[in-house]
Amino acid sequence: MALWMDKGSEPLTESEVADLQAIAALKESTAIELKEKGNEYLKMGKKHYSDAIDCYTRAINQNVLSDSENSILFSNRAHVNLLMGNYRRALVDAEEAIKLCPTNIKALYRAVKASLSLNLLSEAKQYCEKGLQQSPDNEELRKLDRQIDLQKSEYERREAQISKAVAEAKAIVCAIEDRNLKIGKASFQELTGSKKPILDKDNILHWPVLILYAEIMTSDIIEDFCETDMFSEHLDMMFLESAPPLPWDKENNYTRDTVELYYEAGSEVCLSKKEILRSLLEGTAGSHLESLGDNVKHAEGDSLDHGTSAGRGPSKWVKVNEKRTLYDVLKEPDFVIPGIPVFYIVSKSSSFYKDFRAGKWTPPRLHDE
Repeated sequence: MALWMDKGSEPLTESEVADLQAIAALKESTAIELKEKGNEYLKMGKKHYSDAIDCYTRAINQNVLSDSENSILFSNRAHVNLLMGNYRRALVDAEEAIKLCPTNIKALYRAVKASLSLNLLSEAKQYCEKGLQQSPDNEELRKLDRQIDLQKSEYERREAQISKAVAEAKAIVCAIEDRNLKIGKASFQELTGSKKPILDKDNILHWPVLILYAEIMTSDIIEDFCETDMFSEHLDMMFLESAPPLPWDKENNYTRDTVELYYEAGSEVCLSKKEILRSLLEGTAGSHLESLGDNVKHAEGDSLDHGTSAGRGPSKWVKVNEKRTLYDVLKEPDFVIPGIPVFYIVSKSSSFYKDFRAGKWTPPRLHDE
């Protein structure tokens, strides 16, 4: 008795025909029974979801049911995969169900749900539209359609924010490169937070500048120090004759005539363009981007300047000429900007001044360094 036939061959006897019909009937009965058993497992809850999937799979593998019946099986398996959080498998099953029966509303609904869970908004919209063509009054599909539109709007808004943040950051990197400025790892972030430079419409950089009173390590921040501003302009504002002494300056040592401004020379390793771009994107919509595109020419580790410091050594203090602009000082070969510019104020009237000038003082390093 032949239990199977080669593909393309015909049964030779009535007995063989009867055998094949009996086998097909048995397989069909088995498939239907497995489908019903799968439905029972599904109703029994999540502890039996894997059993339900196994039954639906075995029913499909019988290869005897019609396309519409198999479409139901694939759709049911998609449903269980959705419940289990297997969204990719759910989408594959739902798509197979739709191929077998394009009017299977449940399969279309599950394809929408799976696509949404995978953030495949275009696919979700297509399946939702197909479902609504079949069933215009289906409230669940209409609800999903509104959800898709909201998520697409939010996605487009988010993408616009990311594009804007990346474009602004890249423009600042280009401005830094054009000016031959050197950027190092951010220092004193416990004081400065995520402050960053801004490039205005006239291609002028505006820097937040940290001012540290070296004697007691208290700080001020100049929020907008334009690169074309002279230091004297800001010091004049900080030490107005009419202003009271600083709260901690009991001896009134820090006056306009006695203060001097310094920077620490060449104490940082310069960052690469990509590292600078990453730091500029911190705290923005683009902070979690894995790829920064092809517009950053240098590879990771290639710094903007041609001679970087080997690391931190003894502090070397350079006095700032107040009549120079911020840009004039930042472009000095030994000035590495630690994220944002940092300057130190000392008073010639203070006993601390001699130790500072003699190189006997180094700034404390905070936790982020």
